[in-house]
Amino acid sequence: MTNVPESKISFSTLGCPDWKLPQIAAMAVQAGYDGIELRFVEGEASLWKLAAFQGQGLRETCARLEDAELAISCVDTSCRFDSSDAADRDRWIDEGVRMAELAAQLAAPGIRVFGDRIQPGVGREATRGWIREAIILLSEKITALGVGVWLETHGDFSGAEEVRATVPQRDGVGVVWDAVSAFVEYGERPLQNGKPLAALIRHVHIKDFRRDGSKFIPVLTGEGEFPLAEVRVTMKAIDYVGFLSFEWEKKWHPGIESPEIALPHFTKWFRERWQNSDAASASGVHE
Repeated sequence: MTNVPESKISFSTLGCPDWKLPQIAAMAVQAGYDGIELRFVEGEASLWKLAAFQGQGLRETCARLEDAELAISCVDTSCRFDSSDAADRDRWIDEGVRMAELAAQLAAPGIRVFGDRIQPGVGREATRGWIREAIILLSEKITALGVGVWLETHGDFSGAEEVRATVPQRDGVGVVWDAVSAFVEYGERPLQNGKPLAALIRHVHIKDFRRDGSKFIPVLTGEGEFPLAEVRVTMKAIDYVGFLSFEWEKKWHPGIESPEIALPHFTKWFRERWQNSDAASASGVHE
């Protein structure tokens, strides 16, 4: 296997949801990351509410990141547009605007949003229409900020054809590719799911899991069952050179390893297995 184009690496703060920004940045530097994907900070998802992202606190945050040579690879919102209630969707659009304004100040290229789930009693076509409309409206509101709207491949909207049918074809709109979600929800392998989305992929999540009956439990990268080698093949096939972002779901699975273990483990695995083409077929990068 030949070398894939080099990607920078970041980690989602979903893995350390209660940490403050200085601790997050210190871990990123210590473990050898190039950037940070912001999700939760100090237990808060609406980051614009925090002192670290307002006024003087924001200026100090930007200076800290610049001094550490750390980029913000993506700002993750909780916005989801699957509700039949237009007022609810409008509320999430407003949240998206606030998060995009913060992303612009942090020089982040995009914000993550969800389509998510087809609600009981509602059809797929209607839900898809709401998602498309909300993405278009949000994108229009933040065009001047230079921040993209990136739909995560997640839940009922993670299959390749479903994503292609949902994401509007317009500047500033793209996809956060989560190959695990498509594998779990649709049974699509990474190459099958990722290659058709090549033109849309702006950001990539990476993680591993093992099955426990009907459950999928996060495990340290390279120690599970997910075909990580195929993610690598897909990234090479589509010439992807954006961020590869480690998503350790500590917020949703509190019993898994601590961020102090998982975050450095990922960079070690990445350097020793992912970047080494001879090791790509070894057990550390599963087939």
